Amino acid sequence: MYPTFAYGFGWQEILIIGAIVILLFGGTKLPQLAKGLGEGIREFKKSVNDEPRAEPSASEKKEEAKEAA
Repeated sequence: MYPTFAYGFGWQEILIIGAIVILLFGGTKLPQLAKGLGEGIREFKKSVNDEPRAEPSASEKKEEAKEAA
């Protein structure tokens, strides 16, 4: 039994897809595309994992203003 990747792709299909990507984007654009993809995934994970911040109440805003002054 040959190993398969996600969705039943074998090594031959992955190799063909990789060759097509290299032909479409060229070797110089691939690092830029990978960097952009990594930054996008990192930003998405950050936004998902961050807890939503509650708006401070009016009294908390007054206390912060007093502390700053």
